Amino acid sequence: MSIIEWIYGAGVEIAGHRLSLMEVIGISFGLASAVGGMLRKVWAWPIGIVGNAILFLVYIGVTLGVDDKAPLFGQSARQIFFIATSLYGWYRWRQVKQTRHAGDEHAITPRWAKGGERLGLAVTAVIGVVVVQQVFATLGAGWPAPRWYFWADAWIFMGSLLATYAMARGWNEFWLVWIGVDLVGVPLLWHSGYLPTAVLYAVYAGFVLYGFFVWLRASRTERPDDEPVDGVTAVAN
Repeated sequence: MSIIEWIYGAGVEIAGHRLSLMEVIGISFGLASAVGGMLRKVWAWPIGIVGNAILFLVYIGVTLGVDDKAPLFGQSARQIFFIATSLYGWYRWRQVKQTRHAGDEHAITPRWAKGGERLGLAVTAVIGVVVVQQVFATLGAGWPAPRWYFWADAWIFMGSLLATYAMARGWNEFWLVWIGVDLVGVPLLWHSGYLPTAVLYAVYAGFVLYGFFVWLRASRTERPDDEPVDGVTAVAN
């Protein structure tokens, strides 16, 4: 047995379904990142990047011949874009904290996206899903799957990217987009054979809902980051 096969083979059986150790570790890093995001800590970003790298290896396993589950092109590809978007979020939260919240407990103050920002998210989501589902369908042309499968995977891909970007910007909508991703992602994971992971993500969805109300309360009681304080110009990027 090669070391790659050993790594992918490590796991436990739960109710007749295998739970990969790599999945557990990756999701645990993701949950830790979500907790850090809810608390508005800069460390949430590097923790999330580690989780993304691990989950990429989990979902791409089928192409390496070490996993027999359905190939989730969106689930694996989005981890790469997660890392890129998370690097931006890491940079922005550090910048905002240094210029606006030096010595404060939180890195940013969340707020609702403005009209133009929401429109940008919506338009990007629609165009992105249409384009990405076609890309995924083309990549998976030799693998039998109903068309809805690629639409669902495309939404998970685009929704995840937009949610991560909205988190980097400190928008409350970040949590709502994640809920929309989970509503599609959990059934797709279940359908694709990642049953234990689907259950874990269903539990994670409950945490996301809680995080939304935490940010909503903060946005109502704290000074927005786009308001000048003591002559300091707001950080827009």
